Amino acid sequence: MSDQDISLIINLQRLTFRIERNFDQILFEKFGIGFSQYKILEALDKNPKYTQKQLSSLLGQTEASVSRQIKILRSDGLISTTINPKNRREHITIISPKGGRIHDAAYSSLEIFSKKILESIDSKEKSRLSSLISNISMEA
Repeated sequence: MSDQDISLIINLQRLTFRIERNFDQILFEKFGIGFSQYKILEALDKNPKYTQKQLSSLLGQTEASVSRQIKILRSDGLISTTINPKNRREHITIISPKGGRIHDAAYSSLEIFSKKILESIDSKEKSRLSSLISNISMEA
């Protein structure tokens, strides 16, 4: 790996960190949730009945980390959990109506921010960038 390769990866990591920090700030200021909590709401919006283990696998986080976020979201009334009748050791997590409203509003705020940071590149460049990121992600 060359110095240029390492610099590229470091710059990608910096960009990822800055975007995540901005997402955290937007979400906390407007909705009182962090980006980690939003990602759980996003997953539950797409599939309303994930187990904690499925969520941790999907999000690439530890079960302990997801468990902490679930406790916060549950105490805020954004999700609920029920025991899986097929496996009483598992809990199924479900987004609440309030959580759905917060998710939708948060998505709109993140969409506005995303458009702002991507406005300097055209749709062809966005498509190419998306493809490049997907290729890199497969190797990481």
